[in-house]
Amino acid sequence: MATTQTTARAPMGAPWEDLVTSALLGTDRRPPAAESGDPAGPAALLDRAALHTVRRRAALRPATGAALPDPAPADPRPPLPAAARRRLAQLLADRSAPPGGGRRGTAPDLTELIPQWLASAGAHGYRAPAELLPALLDAARARTDLRPHVLAFAGPRGLWLAGLNPEWRFALRATSRGAHRPDTTDPEAVRRLWADGLFAERVALLGALRERDPGAARSLLAGTWSMERAEDRLMFVDSLRAGLSDADEAFLEAALRDRSRNVRATAAELLSGLPGSALGGRMAARAMTCVNPDRSGDALAIAVEAPHECDTGMERDGVVAVPPSGRGERSWWLGQLVEATPLGVWCERFGGRGARELVALPVADGWSGDLHAAWCRAAVRQRDPDWARALLGTPSTPPANGPGTASLAQRSTLLSTLPPAERSLWVADFIAAHGLSEAFQLLGVCPVPWEEPLGRSVVDALDIARDAGSYPWSFSGVMGLAERCLNPAEAGRLEVLTTTPDEPEGASPGAGGYWSEAFQRLVSTLRLRAAMDAELAPGGAD
Repeated sequence: MATTQTTARAPMGAPWEDLVTSALLGTDRRPPAAESGDPAGPAALLDRAALHTVRRRAALRPATGAALPDPAPADPRPPLPAAARRRLAQLLADRSAPPGGGRRGTAPDLTELIPQWLASAGAHGYRAPAELLPALLDAARARTDLRPHVLAFAGPRGLWLAGLNPEWRFALRATSRGAHRPDTTDPEAVRRLWADGLFAERVALLGALRERDPGAARSLLAGTWSMERAEDRLMFVDSLRAGLSDADEAFLEAALRDRSRNVRATAAELLSGLPGSALGGRMAARAMTCVNPDRSGDALAIAVEAPHECDTGMERDGVVAVPPSGRGERSWWLGQLVEATPLGVWCERFGGRGARELVALPVADGWSGDLHAAWCRAAVRQRDPDWARALLGTPSTPPANGPGTASLAQRSTLLSTLPPAERSLWVADFIAAHGLSEAFQLLGVCPVPWEEPLGRSVVDALDIARDAGSYPWSFSGVMGLAERCLNPAEAGRLEVLTTTPDEPEGASPGAGGYWSEAFQRLVSTLRLRAAMDAELAPGGAD
């Protein structure tokens, strides 16, 4: 009877959250609400918590067990070697370790090696260990740069697991080409997946089919184009970038009439990458009214008269009428016309002169920067290495005095159009002539691992900076790149640089110790990368 009376007096409406708050703050600071005559101390709080728990349990009905998920799909790829599996577990565990403050010391930064390890494992065609899939997906959730490699390595089982945890939903939305690639050899399966698949699955399907049969991919897209959402149409039309050819022109021309401005702009960009396209001809006709030979002086020059308006035809062909803040309208329109014009037009317009001769011609009235910048974008868009070489000039020439552009960002994109070996050699010569202060962006477009001339040039420049007593932290970005990009075989040659040098007069205090630590870390990282490569090799040591 006493128990019944106590239960009757308990405040039925006392929320569980209020009881938790009183317990956390203490009943002196936050006494629980009490009815007349009820105590309000700690014992009363515990009594009410017990009664609340009993009520909750008594009100529950037996639940029906949730249906089990479908079994995980098979992954036929071979398993990782045991040593490589242990190494991956170490890399992922270090990722979650709290960062240390102050100097980095001599130990390798394992978190920076995860992308390289994943790329190597993917190149060998291994499947991810099932027990490490959660940690891999967590790492990809925290770092977007890891997602393409993680999704490729995790394969179909990773996508299956991601569907069971809302925190990994990014994997289902991913449009990376590294995601699980569907089988495109079964026409009925392709049709079914295109009709019923998730957006990420459809993008992956279109990309895979584009590689195997570009015409079939284009026909698949054309069949549902009018029913797709604008944001989806943008991603789908961008997928035509892979394997772009003249056969895509009719579809892209039709896309110029799309309701979405972004879709129209992307279609126009792709069409301008086809020098023989009708859009290229229209843009060339407009551009040639603006850029012409000037023979009024003693030597040939280039005369420029930028457009005075942006008409509807220009807008239909992808010209954006409103310039960015701080940019003049006429220079903005001129740049868009020139970058969409086939580069061969200019050689014909100027009497058969080649790209190097054209870039070297003087440009009247201060239009040189705008014209050369547009030619740079055109060379990248049309993947024209001859124009890229002309606009880059020789690597020994100071950027400010170069024939094309002084912008390091534009130089980086121009370099990306050159063959890998030529690209590396150009950057190596640039570093030898100008040092590392302006080379960071250029190094980012060089193939990895760096070829021997480039690696030697970077190390020599770092050694010169070390001997000069320069601030070592000024070169921390390049040193980090060297840790990831130098050939691991260079570790032995670098051992001599790990000693602490004598500090020259006027050197930064303590610079020698910092340089020694940096080179020790570089050597230990290269040796670790060599060990990782050996572990991933078929038949690697267990």
